[in-house]
Amino acid sequence: MYMHPNRRRTKSAALVVAGLIPVAGVLAGASSSSTGHVASPEPVLAADVEHVAEKPVAKAPAETQKSVRKESTSVTVFPASVTSGEVPKTNFKAYRAAETTMARTDPTCRMGWKLIAGIGKVESHHANFGDVDADGELRTPIYGPVLNGSLAGNQVISDTDGGKLDGNAAYDRAVGPMQFLPSTWKHYGADGNGDEKTDPQNVFDAALTTARYLCDEGLDMKDGSGETQAVLRYNNSMDYVSKVTGFARSY
Repeated sequence: MYMHPNRRRTKSAALVVAGLIPVAGVLAGASSSSTGHVASPEPVLAADVEHVAEKPVAKAPAETQKSVRKESTSVTVFPASVTSGEVPKTNFKAYRAAETTMARTDPTCRMGWKLIAGIGKVESHHANFGDVDADGELRTPIYGPVLNGSLAGNQVISDTDGGKLDGNAAYDRAVGPMQFLPSTWKHYGADGNGDEKTDPQNVFDAALTTARYLCDEGLDMKDGSGETQAVLRYNNSMDYVSKVTGFARSY
């Protein structure tokens, strides 16, 4: 796969030995030069349901009615892809929160949660099948292979963060469920859950960072060519684009 110089493929102990996506994808991605790489969720509100009484009943005080209405609209409706377990609930919340934030901060991008989810699926199977806590922190951090040239096809990328994010002070490697290199994270990293931190091993932060990266340079995700260009920037491979958009459509 062709990747941004600040972006590489992944590996997780819980997934494949050479990366979080098929080994062939990891090796191909590391060998190529590429173009470019990079709160709280708004709940999906359930419609209020009106019940018709068979007999006249006394109306509740106005304040009580408002309270009931407020409670009835606090229920989050999950799409079928989430209720089926295809997309873990916390990951969905992270993807949806990123969509909501981008609608406010960059409305012309028209970012949708499904595209972010497609990348999350291909990069790390949604953070090792949703192995995160309620705040979105990964229970087991995800790291890609060390880019020291020992893996056939991978370029050598010297350390850019003193090992702060990837635990290696000699060479870089991709980190987190969305697989960002430290230098890319430094540029695009975002706080997706309002804890005033930017952590690549948190699905809320990683999802919003992915959205920011895809929307860079004024691309429109509802335009077919814009969406393709954005995903190619993430990984310069049409096969990768096909996988990501295929999963996105299925959600």
